[in-house]
Amino acid sequence: MIRRPFLAGFLAFAASAFGPLSSHASDSLWIGSRAATARTAALISAIRASSDHGLDPAWYSLAEIEKAAAPGADPAVAEALLTAAFVSYASDVSTGRVRANRIDKEISIDQRKVERADLLKAASEATDFAAYLASLPPKGDYPGLQKALAIWRDKRAKAAFTPLPDGVALKPGMIDTRVPLLRKRLAELELTLPDPGPVADQYDEALAAVVKSYQETKGLTVDGVIGAKTVRSLNTTIDERIGQIIANLERRRWLPEDLGSRYVFVNAGDYSMMFVDAGKVAFQSLVIVGTPKDPTPEIQSVMRGFQTNPYWTVPQSIAGEEYLPLLRRDPNALTGGSFRIFANWSDDTELDPNTVDWHSIHPKAFPYRIRQDSGATNALGYIFFPFSNKYGIYMHDTASRWLFTEGSRNFSHGCIRLLNPLDFVEKVFNGKNNFSKERVRQVIDSGQQAHYSFPEPVTLYVTYRTVAADAAGAATFRDDVYGRDRLVVKAMPKP
Repeated sequence: MIRRPFLAGFLAFAASAFGPLSSHASDSLWIGSRAATARTAALISAIRASSDHGLDPAWYSLAEIEKAAAPGADPAVAEALLTAAFVSYASDVSTGRVRANRIDKEISIDQRKVERADLLKAASEATDFAAYLASLPPKGDYPGLQKALAIWRDKRAKAAFTPLPDGVALKPGMIDTRVPLLRKRLAELELTLPDPGPVADQYDEALAAVVKSYQETKGLTVDGVIGAKTVRSLNTTIDERIGQIIANLERRRWLPEDLGSRYVFVNAGDYSMMFVDAGKVAFQSLVIVGTPKDPTPEIQSVMRGFQTNPYWTVPQSIAGEEYLPLLRRDPNALTGGSFRIFANWSDDTELDPNTVDWHSIHPKAFPYRIRQDSGATNALGYIFFPFSNKYGIYMHDTASRWLFTEGSRNFSHGCIRLLNPLDFVEKVFNGKNNFSKERVRQVIDSGQQAHYSFPEPVTLYVTYRTVAADAAGAATFRDDVYGRDRLVVKAMPKP
């Protein structure tokens, strides 16, 4: 509800910025003419339907503006209320309800913005105001997400929910009293189930095959084992899935309507990456991203090139948390892993680890520089892609390629590990600058550190999309492992 002090302030502002707001004003947007009346009706209709976007009509004082638009109401009050409701709704539905960078320190994006004056100008000039309002939300997959929201809200009114109890990991072949409950829960999720075997409590291979199919759709390790992660996923409620759809609608509103004709799009929510060139997908890859403790941030940046055979300079936080305990147990613990320890961060004076009292070092004030030489065991692999960001993360190759076989690929400290990086750079160069993947391989094999600049910069979007929906609204969910969807939904009701 809009309080009177706010209303008085808004009226004063509006009078100075836009001239008098009254039913007699020729430039009134909402009151006093046939066009204004049609505009008001279209706005009220759009706000009534704002829940289709995951928004709430009450956020735009629906009851108050309906009263203000009724015959006999104060025209100045009506003009102010309707203008405030329009600006708020139009901004929310086009660029997002929340300020993304304020709700999570792991988000640093160039969120779309819209100016109040521009909105009011566009509203006054629109020949079909209802069509103008309908044009404000994003396009692309956004309408599919809207349909998914409607479908899952309908499910909420009808579907049952049977939680699966925690317990020891349930493996194929085991007999467990939770198996009938598992069957019931899978049926509630609309999965096709085989008939039970002769032992009702046995977790047989046929049922495990259904679980594996479920695990694959959620980005879990596809092993048929029902451990803690799979139990949590199965116990995700319909309300939580609806919340995820709402969060993903909001997250899509943050990004530009047009991402450009040439960009890299990394989705930490489903461990994927794609490179779009000339508006077409030129390369796709699996990626490994950060753990829930060290999540990959959402950022926008620019990639300008890559380096072969990089060193890995261990961040101070990792040195203090992970390597200091090893050095306390054995000062020579790192000598076999191509690591070197330097006395400071300004030069390459090496340090003999046996001369340091590692127990006196505080983990959060680790003073030395640890560097891993390039080579087969280097954590960055053979190729490194730097880009500007405040988190100190980057994209790179990896020495642990076997981790790409996992379904849930949350293993890094926040950096993005890329499968087949040479194939990616080949697509980026696309035959330009006399680029040769074979020559780069020769440089790698020689151990040489070489820098390559892309023919032109590539825009980078690192996002966190946990729901995908086709045009019909059929949704595929990933689990909200970072908890960011819940943060977005929690922040949305706040003004």
